[in-house]
Amino acid sequence: MKKNYFLLLFTICCIALTANAQRGAGGGGGGGGAAGGGGAGRAGAAGGAAATPAAAPANTGLTTSRSRILLLDSAITTKHQVTIKGKVVPYTAAAGSQPVWDEDGHAIAGVFYTYYERTDVTDEERLTRPLVISFNGGPGTASLWMEIGYTGPRRLNMDDEGYPIQPYGMKDNPNSILDVADIVYIDPINTGYSRTANSEVNKAQFFGVNEDIKYLGSWISTFVSRKNRWASPKFLIGESYGTTRAAGLALELQENHWMFLNGVILVSPTDLGLERTGPAVAALYTPYEAAVAWYHKALSSEYERMDLPKYLAEVEKFTLNELTPALTKGGMLSESERKAVASKLGKYIGLKESVVLENNMQIGTNFFWKELLRDKGYTIGRLDSRYKGIDHMDAGARPDYNQEQQTWSHEFAPAMHIYLKDELKYKTDLEYLVYGSVNPWDNNNNRTGQNLRLALEENPFMHLLVQSGYFDGACDYFNAKYNMWQIDQNGRLKDRMHWEGYESGHMLYLRKPDAAAATENLRKFLKESVPPPGTPAKY
Repeated sequence: MKKNYFLLLFTICCIALTANAQRGAGGGGGGGGAAGGGGAGRAGAAGGAAATPAAAPANTGLTTSRSRILLLDSAITTKHQVTIKGKVVPYTAAAGSQPVWDEDGHAIAGVFYTYYERTDVTDEERLTRPLVISFNGGPGTASLWMEIGYTGPRRLNMDDEGYPIQPYGMKDNPNSILDVADIVYIDPINTGYSRTANSEVNKAQFFGVNEDIKYLGSWISTFVSRKNRWASPKFLIGESYGTTRAAGLALELQENHWMFLNGVILVSPTDLGLERTGPAVAALYTPYEAAVAWYHKALSSEYERMDLPKYLAEVEKFTLNELTPALTKGGMLSESERKAVASKLGKYIGLKESVVLENNMQIGTNFFWKELLRDKGYTIGRLDSRYKGIDHMDAGARPDYNQEQQTWSHEFAPAMHIYLKDELKYKTDLEYLVYGSVNPWDNNNNRTGQNLRLALEENPFMHLLVQSGYFDGACDYFNAKYNMWQIDQNGRLKDRMHWEGYESGHMLYLRKPDAAAATENLRKFLKESVPPPGTPAKY
């Protein structure tokens, strides 16, 4: 009897400890729990302390969770302020998780998000204040890159070219777009703190082009309803694979959730499912390779003296009018024609004519990253070809690793951990996944580019902005232009589609001058994409 009494007491203590740990997991506040998760955190008081980044954080009463369980419906809200364009902007930051439900209304996963809302506006002004919905790519990566690198109110410490510096940490982002729009950053399942409800949930329903779009469309609809933002002009912004996601969501939200957007912003876009075959595959990378050769001073003085946009305009013309027809002719090309085109191509991209001919004038990116600076003992980066690396051997057809990716993880991962726990007060033992496993990913039936076209055609209010870095070799700028040409083959959407180029790489906002210019262009795009009051949506 005595033994059973102590066993019962031990069990009750374990249950209590587990409950306390789960209440702390994810920084959730008290209150009634929704299906599949803990209670929604209360803003300010129990949910989190009011604090500005510059001040010492107030005592919140929160302790780090001893659990790795995600509360599927929980949030913590803190108060802050930031100076943007010389003006103080007060805001709240909500960090938490909102469920994904199955068809029977059961919570099967929690999607982690951070939501920034300006607080010195009236309720009436908030109803018509733009809402920006932001994703990164991978597809298995969290949204930290744009949140603490580009558009959010806080920015990680780095030098003016985007390289990591120590000590790690955060500072105000004077270029944030929070002055003109509220922003929510979303981490898809298996990225950041987003997780399935348990190990029995079938992850295949999240891991695929169309699966990803379907569940996130439903999630966004719920989020907009919870935050009472249906009247707000709404914008999607995606980077890298996030552009595939954003392009597909434009039509998904419009046709299945009756949510009509004012704009879609694609930062360093993918191919959007628009097929590339034959000569176009190799030819389209030529302007990017020319830009990289220009940056690394691998060209003749004639080209080195030219401004980059002017130089690239010449290379683009050559690519479309000479290289592509030559590659199309293949073996029908005369020897003199072949030699003339190869010589010109080599001069534009910084390679010897003999090397160009050995590769049949089709210079793949892997080979280019290895070859351009081979004689100097360096490779160049994939996502940002300004970065240089060193390989074990100079020989070979591709670099051993991507230098820029290691550099970015070096600076972003520590900063994001510091930011979430110290400033946003989101404390948990759950591991934050900068990169998470989303394999196998179903790439079948990727029609996101054509879906974006249809969304634009159906919605006269919708505008498109594309931002590219000239030195991005993964999602290069000329293929981004090609996307727009193929989406708008008859030219009728031209007045609502805009492209911008920057002297940066994949994350074009890491370089200080480009961060200022790109965010200012975002402000302009947001403003111009919202029509005057009373304007009808019609052609």
